[in-house]
Amino acid sequence: MNPTDEQAAAVEVFRAGDHLALQAGAGTGKTSTLALLAASTPCRGRYIAFDRSIARSAATRFPSTVICKTAHALAFAATGHRYARRLGGPRQPGWKTGQALGITKPVRIGHREISHRALSHAVLRSVTRYCHSADHALAPHHVPRLRGLEGEAAHVELAHVALPFARKAWADLQHPDAGVVRFEHDHYLKIWALTEPRIDADFLLLDEAQDTNPVLEQVLTAQRTHAQLVMVGDSAQAIYGWRGARDIMTGFDGTHLTLSQSFRFGPRLAKEANRWLRIADAPIRLTGTAAVPTELGTVARPDAVLCRTNMGAITEVMKHLQAGHRVALTGGGESLRALAQAARDLKEGRRTWHPELTLFPTWGELQDYADHDPAGRDLRPFVDLIDHHGTDALLAAVDQLAPEDRTDITVSTAHKAKGREWPNVTIADDFTPPKDTDQHDDTGRPIPGPIDDTEARLAYVAVTRARSCLDIGGLSWIDDHPDGSPDAS
Repeated sequence: MNPTDEQAAAVEVFRAGDHLALQAGAGTGKTSTLALLAASTPCRGRYIAFDRSIARSAATRFPSTVICKTAHALAFAATGHRYARRLGGPRQPGWKTGQALGITKPVRIGHREISHRALSHAVLRSVTRYCHSADHALAPHHVPRLRGLEGEAAHVELAHVALPFARKAWADLQHPDAGVVRFEHDHYLKIWALTEPRIDADFLLLDEAQDTNPVLEQVLTAQRTHAQLVMVGDSAQAIYGWRGARDIMTGFDGTHLTLSQSFRFGPRLAKEANRWLRIADAPIRLTGTAAVPTELGTVARPDAVLCRTNMGAITEVMKHLQAGHRVALTGGGESLRALAQAARDLKEGRRTWHPELTLFPTWGELQDYADHDPAGRDLRPFVDLIDHHGTDALLAAVDQLAPEDRTDITVSTAHKAKGREWPNVTIADDFTPPKDTDQHDDTGRPIPGPIDDTEARLAYVAVTRARSCLDIGGLSWIDDHPDGSPDAS
């Protein structure tokens, strides 16, 4: 390939031995650029990918001097293999694991009764959050906040109850041969990180560096004394902060360069992407490829519909199935099935184990929470859907989902669409605008509130998935928002 000026500059900095942070916008050919870097030196390197499929694909493009693995594969080779007998053990409900840890009765926190099932799930999620962190020991901030129990005092009380069981679960996971807690891949990654490992390589290439768990960040930054670090990603696509991931690009100690020429789409879509990049105060702006005639307009039959929430995805699946289309859901339908079954339990008078709904004893209380509590606003579409169609219809819809290679339309959340692309994309209606302020413009209309950076980054991910045509749909409110005008600064 003939490298662009930006790619050539990256090769020059890399060959000089500098640590490098490479901001690579949507569709700018980051993997090709990393392959150029690796091919420019005889040194031994490692490419660390987000998942196995990406690592396998990269292995076909990198020279033989570079080993392409996930972080989990590195950890397994060094430490995780000792726990191989526990991996892939039989699944069991979280409450049974909690029971084995000694969680046998409910506890009352504030006005909520926390069932032994809900407490068991909170304990196991605490261990998961600890494994994603850079912390050396379990602490109160690892205990998740539960819906319906948002107050600080209530969380302190929950952490006081949950932490002793979480520490007992972590101690159980240290045994390589047997234990009561199901052993997962994140467990051996954390065990490996706690050994302060040294990765044998001359340089390390970290992909998707904008969404790095602190546990991996800690391991990699410790390598900079003996290995050259290249962090590549797109800070504007840092959309997993809600689960503990961090953007380690912007504050990285090294040379900062950009890849701004997108080969995925044309200038019109690049202009739309730049609107969201400006709102998110991102460190990059994109240039589209003139030879790619991407359009913005109405899409009658999209290849993909991108949603803000899982609840929005449920609505889109139902709508397109009723229209007679074959529908696929990115990631499969099990998350929808679990939500529908949880709703059925509540409607039939049973408590549910689902972590989103576990603190609600009845369907009526969930309806009230979705209607009146600001923290439950995102549940409103799901509640309306269940009230209108019923749980049986939703479960039947899950059974009708098709594989992506045999479908008319793929429905996805924007989070799960990251790294994907389709010819024609529609943005779903659940990308709602910010609430209005109490101020008014010259015409008397309420002035909308500012757009949250996280929402702007998610919108940027959504609008940059299209190659041929983008229907901005549920994000069209940006045209009337003060921050969306071409003159906004």
